[in-house]
Amino acid sequence: MIITTTDTPPGREAHESFGVVAGEAILGVNIFRDFFAGITDILGGRSQGYQKALREARDHAMRDMEEEAVELGADAVIGVDIDYEAIETKRGAMLLVSCNGTAVKLR
Repeated sequence: MIITTTDTPPGREAHESFGVVAGEAILGVNIFRDFFAGITDILGGRSQGYQKALREARDHAMRDMEEEAVELGADAVIGVDIDYEAIETKRGAMLLVSCNGTAVKLR
């Protein structure tokens, strides 16, 4: 499966479109990760815990999008857009990652 943010993969063209496919992932961020991220923010540097959680959520959302495209008979998803959101709840923070694109059959 080819997944690309461009309108078409290099050297290929779409000849059939199956419409928009999407994948979403919502992950809770646990209290320990929040605590260590706070320390990192105070001391400077990158928050490894949040980076890993975002990467995992993105991978999950991309897999869901790809599975939906495969079910439709597509061999590529073009024009992929990835969005990230932080959602605050009474129980803590949630991370939302959504991916969408157009499922197509390539020549």
